[in-house]
Formats: sequence, structure tokens, C-alpha cells
Amino acid sequence: MRVSFVVILLLFAHNFLNAKDFKGAEYRTKQSYTYGRFEANYKSPYREGVLASFFTYHDGGISWNEIDIEIMGRYDNDVQFNTITPGQTNHVRHQFVDFNPHLDFHTYAFEWTPDYVAWFIDGEEVYRQTGAHISTLNLPQKIMMNIWNPVYENWAGKWNPDILPSFAYYDWVSYYSYTPGAGSYGTGNNFTHQWTDNFDSWDQSRWDKATHTFGGNNCDFIRENAVFNDGKLILCLTDAVNIGYIDKKAPNLLWARAYDNGVLASFTEELDKLSAESKSNYIISNAAIDSIKLLEDEKNVFLYSSNINLSGGFNLIVLSMKDKANPPNTMPARAVPVILPSALKFPIKINIGGQAVNDFIGDTEFKETTEYGYMDGQNTVFPSSLHTNNTEYDYVYRSERYGLAAYKIRVPPGSYSATLMFAENYFTQTGRRIFDVYVEGKRVIDNLDIFSQLGTNYAYELKAENILCLDGIIDIHFSSEIENPLINGIIVENNTTGFLEEDMNHFNSFALEQNYPNPFNGATKIGFSIKEESAVQLKIFNVTGKIVYSENLGTFAQGKHEIQWHAKSNLGISLNSGVYIYSLENGKHTLAKKLILLN
Repeated sequence: MRVSFVVILLLFAHNFLNAKDFKGAEYRTKQSYTYGRFEANYKSPYREGVLASFFTYHDGGISWNEIDIEIMGRYDNDVQFNTITPGQTNHVRHQFVDFNPHLDFHTYAFEWTPDYVAWFIDGEEVYRQTGAHISTLNLPQKIMMNIWNPVYENWAGKWNPDILPSFAYYDWVSYYSYTPGAGSYGTGNNFTHQWTDNFDSWDQSRWDKATHTFGGNNCDFIRENAVFNDGKLILCLTDAVNIGYIDKKAPNLLWARAYDNGVLASFTEELDKLSAESKSNYIISNAAIDSIKLLEDEKNVFLYSSNINLSGGFNLIVLSMKDKANPPNTMPARAVPVILPSALKFPIKINIGGQAVNDFIGDTEFKETTEYGYMDGQNTVFPSSLHTNNTEYDYVYRSERYGLAAYKIRVPPGSYSATLMFAENYFTQTGRRIFDVYVEGKRVIDNLDIFSQLGTNYAYELKAENILCLDGIIDIHFSSEIENPLINGIIVENNTTGFLEEDMNHFNSFALEQNYPNPFNGATKIGFSIKEESAVQLKIFNVTGKIVYSENLGTFAQGKHEIQWHAKSNLGISLNSGVYIYSLENGKHTLAKKLILLN
């Protein structure tokens, strides 16, 4: 558990336990272990301001030893790894994942040996730490899991008590001892299975339920919040009254944000689908609601409207809403002002870590009310005398943000390019800072060591081409190999007119159907409907955003239509098997869906 710049103080006194308004849970082994492979299958809560962990910790003495897997409720594509070594030194990595860790169970593991610590997700090694600090991880450590709400908003996100109760579900935990040359599991078959707990009940010979707290933790750990139900260990974060695995709290409406085709409404918890998709439960004060979709996370609802008016302020009113509890809790009527978008002008130039300068806009935090910004990290502003070589944007490199997990930019769905701007203004040796960068899930920088490339005070600029953004947010993710990743600036350019994915952008005046058959080998049919006569254009993109086919289909009358597209005869070339995006444009709107080609 990352607790940077904070000295942890264990508090066992009963009066301290009663001092905090919120109650969490921690489950920990009685025995301590030195080296091995540690595995847990669990699902974390999708709640900003909350984390659920699986880790080992040296419980005693002042020499710190800890190895972490922490899943922060504020991210939908990130798992955090960390080792904390003597001197309470953190070695943090934000690992990009191509799934939402809060929606299903996944197996997380790490191997701890005298030479390395390696982390695994669903059996695949995704990150490894070596180096001098690993040899200092030599003290026996207990296996632990906990759920809590940190006080550090920059790290964990904004805390809102309305998201209670929150639950982390653990299906099983396994321990394998380190037996180099004599094992049958893990890397090099160097590990031997010792035990697995399937959490059918509390094994009091192996586990304790914690009753303490520490600095930086907004809750106390209590035994009643470590519960066994249906073959799972459930760690609960609650208020001080409604403890345990029970939900008596109705959902609440957090915020609503406008788009040019409707309103996205965000709630505190997972909703009952029938209730969430009932038109009678909503009123948009300046527009009619055409249709409603509860999104995959079951916390966000999109209200489609073909006559939304973004020229002035308006409200979203939710008259009633039920959650998934048994029995369900019902929310009373709520109203919130709808957040209006403020479109960024292209090219988008951001001075990260600093204020607006020349044609670069200033840095800000990403949240529902902003169009772009950082998640986590600290900024540094260097003296105005700092000169950065090899760039026309010397003034941008006088600020940076380091230790960040992500940077996000709201744009119309479409294809983009982004120039990522870096300079090493601190380290003066090779190997002191190394990191990876992902853009829209694709790794565009692997093991970047700026100093080894150019030295100190030199600009390193990388242009990521053909960024295909379908969800309206360009996601740039930073993953440390050694030390904190950093970035000084970003320039985003628009490559194409935006195209929209129908799952989030449905227009009554223009509708696109899923191609059939799909997957297909040869030809496939694409259906669509239009409300007024218009010219239609077909485009096919590969997953990098590059157009591989474009055709003006002509003018179509009002009504339903169908075209046939043959991957080989239409193109005159053979495409590789894989996923492609097909889009139709009618002059006003562009819709897109995915197709799968099999050769």
C-alpha cells in the first residue's frame, strides 16, 4: 500500500478506532513468509477514492519491506504495482491493462526472490523490478488484503461518502514457496505450492482480521467488515453504522455531462437495468429523450436526444432510480445542472505542469468538468533561465509533471496524431529514469531513457500517428520502469472529421446496423437508415486509424438501405485477417462499428 511521505502509525487503542467516520477491512496471515509466489483472484470496487489491495508487508521493526498490488477505483484501465524498501522508498508502476479490473475477477500475482520481483496478470508476466533495492527486500512478510479510502486525493481521487458501501471480492489466495531448481510452478519452475484458501470460511489458524488504522487512512479496520459469503471473502468499506456486507443506501446522481447527441449521467453505484433504462425516470429540461442505454460499468447511463441544445444551461432531473441490492434501494428525485462541453481548438497545445504560455494552454486536473488534464503526479516549474536545446518550444520545457498515471484529452471521436514532448532536466546519468507510454492502449514508447538518448536539457519529441479514438477521450498512460515518468507538453492534431460509435452516439436521423455476417470471409452486408435524402460515404479504417478504403456510395432516399462490401474485389487487394472499423457519413453525422475479417 503506497503511503508516500507519511510515517505509518499503528493505532490499536479502542478510542482511536471509534474516532474515524468510516470502517474498512484488512485480512492478514498470522505467519510471515520470505520469498515465494503470491496469487489472488479478486474483483475491486469501481469507486473513486477507494482502493483494494493484495500485498505482503513486514509487520514489525522500522526497516520497511512491502510488495504491493493496488487497484485504484478511479481508473478503468490501470493496476498499480509497488515495492517499498527501507527508508520507505516507493518504486511505483502504473500498469496499463486492456480491461476494466472492476468488472470481473482476474488473477493477480507476484514472485519475490532475492534477485527480482515480478508481477503477473492472469498468468502473464507484465512487469519486473531488479537492481540494488531488491536485495533490501529480505525480511519476512505477511500476506494481506485490504480496502480503504486514502486521504490523498491526488493519488486516489476525490472521496465522496455517497459511494458507500463499497465491496472488494476475493475468490481465493495461493502461496508458493521459493524452491529454485526443485519446484514445479512459476518462472523457471522455481516455486512449490504450499496452500490455497478458497475462502469458504474464516480459517482462524491461518488468518487474522485486523483492528487498526494508520496515518493517511480515512477509515478504521474492523473485524465485522471482513465477511464470507457464497465462497468469497468480501472486504467492506462502510460508514460507522451500517457495517458488514449489507447495502441499505440508495444510489445518488453524481453529475451529468452534455454531448451533441445527449447526456451522460453518472451514479454512485451499479444500477438496476430496468430502472436505469426507463424513460419515465428522467427529464432533460431543454430536450426530449429518444432512447437510453445503461453502459457496461452499470454506473453510467447515456440519454440519447436528437434535439439537445448546447447553447445555454439546463438541468437533468432523475425522478427515481434503483440499485442492484436485494431488496433494491430507491433514490428520491434528484436534479443536477448539466456540464456543458467547451470544445478545444486544434491543434491542441498543452503546457503540462505549467501555466498558459504563448499558444499553449495551461495544465489542469482531469475530471468531469474539464476538457483535458492529468491524473496523479506532481509538477515542477524550472527557472526562466532554463534553456532546452533542440526545440522551438523552449518555454514549454520549463515545466513538467512527473509520477503521473495518465493524461486525458476530450476530442470528437476520430483519428488524430499527438506530439509528446519530454526533456530530462533532473537526472545526469543513464538508467536513472526509464518509462513506457501508451496512447489509446497502444504502446508508443518502450523503455524511454531521455538522458541516454540526448542528455540533460534536450527536447525529445515523439509523434504518435493515426490515433484512433472512438470514445471521445484520448487516453495517454504512463508506466514506470525505473523512477517517475514525466512529460512536458502535448500537441494534438486532428487527422479526419470525427466519426462516432453508435453504441455511444445514436442519431434518430441516421442509424447504422452491425454488418452481417460478422466475422466474414469475402462479402458482408451493411444496413443503415436515414430520415432524409442525403449522400452517403463509406470508409474502412484499420485499428491504427488509417483509412484502407473509401467510397462515395451516392445519394439515398429516406428509409432503410443495405449495401454489400467485398473486402477483396472492392479493394483490389487482400487485407489481413483482423478487426477493422467501418463508418458511414451522411454530411451531418458519422457513425461507426467494428467488423472482423477472416481470410
